[in-house]
Amino acid sequence: MAEMVAIYDPDDPDGRVVDTAPRDVMRAENLPHGATAVLVRRSTGEIYVHRRADTKDLWPGRHDCAVGGVLQAGEDPDEAAVRELAEELGIEGAVLAPLVRRWYSDADTCYFAYAYVTTWDGAVRFADGEVADGWWEEPSVLYDRLQDPSWPFVPDTRALLDLPQTRAVLLGEPA
Repeated sequence: MAEMVAIYDPDDPDGRVVDTAPRDVMRAENLPHGATAVLVRRSTGEIYVHRRADTKDLWPGRHDCAVGGVLQAGEDPDEAAVRELAEELGIEGAVLAPLVRRWYSDADTCYFAYAYVTTWDGAVRFADGEVADGWWEEPSVLYDRLQDPSWPFVPDTRALLDLPQTRAVLLGEPA
């Protein structure tokens, strides 16, 4: 049975579910949907960066520093973020703080993002095979690397990290 995902009204600035569709149809037709993104950092400030598995249906093999995924039909965004964090990095029990909610759209995807940040000093393990490799990176080093457009980094998280409020949280700057 096909995974059913929530389809959103692209004209609603706050993100409103209006329908459902099979995941493969959502990808093939680039339908507007909901998705979570969780930025993980240590208490010392480093950000967890990873390389996506080559089997991902969107941007396989690229680097990212947000774990997350598509909202399933009827799924609460907060619960989806917790689920994705456990599935992708094996992190359970972390406290998630909302970071930003906004639309992201490009030629490959269109979604309403529910972005969070959490602090985690425990172990990280690639629980479901969606992450191929990962490491902790100083925020300033990550931001320097993001200035290189040839670095194979996912465009949606690149855009998220470019927001003033996100940058302030991750670099400890005033918003």
